[in-house]
Amino acid sequence: MANSKKKKGYSISPFAQARNMDSLTKKTGNVYESIVIVSRRSNQIGMALKEELHAKLNEFASNTDSLEEIHENKEQIEISKFYERMPHPTLLALEEFMNDEVYFRKADEEKKAYRKK
Repeated sequence: MANSKKKKGYSISPFAQARNMDSLTKKTGNVYESIVIVSRRSNQIGMALKEELHAKLNEFASNTDSLEEIHENKEQIEISKFYERMPHPTLLALEEFMNDEVYFRKADEEKKAYRKK
């Protein structure tokens, strides 16, 4: 469990903080485009984290439905607590965007380049 805490992006603060809108606008020239990019990246991160969590929790799933066999598993609780303490995917995506770790391209420019060929 200790190694997973060192994963990229998990060291940022889990709390929202005020951001300079000019720094968001500089990267794309339009604040709304920047927000769309962060939003799409956030969805990607959220889906990846959800799949990762479900994969880890499925290791503890049992095929029996008997009430006597259901018990607390400390490892399962720790995994769940770890994911609850993580920053929201939007904060992770925004941090990646601000550190130029997100690749994005504009569809309009791609269409123009294709038409010129």
